[in-house]
Amino acid sequence: MINKYITATLLAVVTVGSAGAQVSRPVPRLVVSITIDQLHSDYLEAFMPSYGTGGFRKLLKEGAVYDNAQYTFAPVDRASSIASIATGTSPSYNGITGFKWLDKNSLVQVKCVDDNDYEGIFTKERTSPKNIATTTVNDELKIATDGDAIVYSIAIDRDAAVIGGGHAADGAVWFNEDSKCWCSSKYYFKKAPQWLEGYNLAYTNTLTADNVNTNITNIALQCVASTGMGADNVPDMLSVVYDAEVPIDNDKLDKQLLQYKYIQLDRELEKLISQIENKVGKNNVLFVVTSTGYCNEIDIDYSKYRIPSGTFYVNRTANLLNMYLGAIYGQDKYVESCFYNQIYLNIKQIEQKKINTSELLSRSQTFLMQLSGVSNVFTSKNLLLSGDSNSSRLRNWFYPNNCGDLVVEVSPGWKLLNEEKFQQYTSKESTMPFPLIFYGTGITAKEITTPITIDRIAPTIAKSIRIRAPNACSATPLY
Repeated sequence: MINKYITATLLAVVTVGSAGAQVSRPVPRLVVSITIDQLHSDYLEAFMPSYGTGGFRKLLKEGAVYDNAQYTFAPVDRASSIASIATGTSPSYNGITGFKWLDKNSLVQVKCVDDNDYEGIFTKERTSPKNIATTTVNDELKIATDGDAIVYSIAIDRDAAVIGGGHAADGAVWFNEDSKCWCSSKYYFKKAPQWLEGYNLAYTNTLTADNVNTNITNIALQCVASTGMGADNVPDMLSVVYDAEVPIDNDKLDKQLLQYKYIQLDRELEKLISQIENKVGKNNVLFVVTSTGYCNEIDIDYSKYRIPSGTFYVNRTANLLNMYLGAIYGQDKYVESCFYNQIYLNIKQIEQKKINTSELLSRSQTFLMQLSGVSNVFTSKNLLLSGDSNSSRLRNWFYPNNCGDLVVEVSPGWKLLNEEKFQQYTSKESTMPFPLIFYGTGITAKEITTPITIDRIAPTIAKSIRIRAPNACSATPLY
């Protein structure tokens, strides 16, 4: 109570003390960060006639809407995007390059929030946020309030919930498909909190593919009500991840299901916003809404339309590269593995043979560039030293502890296939349009068409609640 009183008093002093110089924005009691997985501007606009007045329409009408939001790195997936939102920086600093990566020591695929040191609660999965290499805005809020701020994260998927919560969150909660209940990790709790146990008892086996977002709303509202979020002048944080996954069936877009998803999502946003506003006070809560910046796409057969395309077999290419290096340096296992478009070299063996690593990487790069379907090849050294704008998005993604020694860019329209690990994707360079919306405390309705980057969310939230931005965030606030 003492810490809460001191923090609230300091916030009030900062606000009053600066009033003589300029009009100071009020500090929200609660910040709700809403990330919608695979939200796409085109679909959002297409179904506008079917929306109510309190969801998307309210956000777009009364919020500060940035129409052209972008991520600073590529490739983007659910885990890396949420990490960027939370940390205010790219994977090259925060370490979350994707949902999973290849462990360099064991050459085994690992998920980004795996941690054997912490048992699950209502799940067998062992989990923690240890792989996030920097602080998040949630962490900074906990630090600034000496732990008094209440911080929770809710999502269907484990990675989304844990990364959205950060290191210092009071709890991260996600859905366990096996036991059909909401679960967590002993990283956060010694045992499940009573409100979580009660929710599971009341709603066990109610989650289906049709009501995923309804369940997210319900448990998020239960969390707010049970933990006292927004009840005093010390700001609290709630991170929520909704689902707008593009439904594809037999390489065809299910338009009817897609429309249903967006309409349902609109209703859930209205329910979440209205009930939190009623509980905390409309002027006391700040909502931040954006997308993960990618979406599932139909696998197109470009050859059918005489568009340049083909298949790049990365595991076969890795074997060819190993033969090529063997012809130069003597037969050995120079290539250890590959993961998506990354090739991992046996660096220890290369160093033991006293081979110049930079020279070997350069030779490998030259060899791979000659293959069909390759638009560019980057070595780990290139990316770590690169200042080239052509590779900046890839450079911002590259984190040496989690990435391969060679990264192959496949030509747009070409499919990359790893037959051994059953991995494939079709290369494209186009970006997906999606918005960033601020609505609530101190926000004036406006539309901004100037492109902005997602790493500016964290410092903007930090400024809004009078705390320091995350420790690897160099981006400036949006307002």
